[in-house]
Amino acid sequence: MDKTISDLMPIFRDVLEDDTIQLSESSTARDVPGWDSLNHIYIVVAIEKRFKVKFKSTQIQAWQCVGDILKDLNENP
Repeated sequence: MDKTISDLMPIFRDVLEDDTIQLSESSTARDVPGWDSLNHIYIVVAIEKRFKVKFKSTQIQAWQCVGDILKDLNENP
């Protein structure tokens, strides 16, 4: 079953300590308060732990928005 925005939202809310965060597939770091370069690393680690996946650094560097994260997450075996 594919992961969706609602699967990622609790991770972002937990890492960024903000229960009001609303994400869409087009959300970028500019759109989400607190999503800076350091928190990006924490978000990636939390996603990898939660879904038991490991992303390549080239994948992570290519991410421009939440939709890119979901795409790679859903393509990961």
